Amino acid sequence: MRHRLMLSALVKYLVGVLMVGAMIFLSAGSIEYWQGWLFMAILFIPIFIVGVVMLVRAPELLEKRLSAKEQASEQSIVVRLSGLLFVAVFVLSGLNWRFGWLLLPTWAVWLSAFLFVVGYLLYAEVLRENAYLMRTIEVEAGQRVVDTGLYGIVRHPMYFATILLFLAMPLVLASPLSFALMLLYIPLIIKRIKHEEALLCRELEGYSDYMQRVRYRLIPYIY
Repeated sequence: MRHRLMLSALVKYLVGVLMVGAMIFLSAGSIEYWQGWLFMAILFIPIFIVGVVMLVRAPELLEKRLSAKEQASEQSIVVRLSGLLFVAVFVLSGLNWRFGWLLLPTWAVWLSAFLFVVGYLLYAEVLRENAYLMRTIEVEAGQRVVDTGLYGIVRHPMYFATILLFLAMPLVLASPLSFALMLLYIPLIIKRIKHEEALLCRELEGYSDYMQRVRYRLIPYIY
């Protein structure tokens, strides 16, 4: 079973590398787009490391995350729109570099890369704290409310980490134009959060009480 899981994970990983690389470098029209190589490195090297760790320590969780598909039509639309948004951001970033429309300075690119890595570390911590995390919105048998660590500060630390990652992404690619486009991700994720909380209140015992104890969804004292 583990060999099959490893093969499935490796295939999806390589497909992801090729697809993202193609969108970035074909639109840039050159492999000299060094910001693209930097982004590919800080995106896919941690993914590979986390995948290996999950394969060894939590293969069941890795299999669930690889095979999960959103069932709710409303959330499926959110996922598809997010995918289209990412494609547009990658292509626009490459075109922005090719034609030199509006490029960030080198120091801003490296600062954005640092923030991207911070987002990854936060995401890894959330995975460590919450064994029930899935790519889809659902409640598992025996699931309990996680209210410690980052979950004691905000209700959705995973979404905070992904917002940080996705907003840093176009800046690593030196494209403020793509950053402006990626801001559309925020209302999409807020819509997903509201749907998720409604489901958890209905189906997960203790979640309503948890919402009373931890008032903020993403950022303390703000939202």
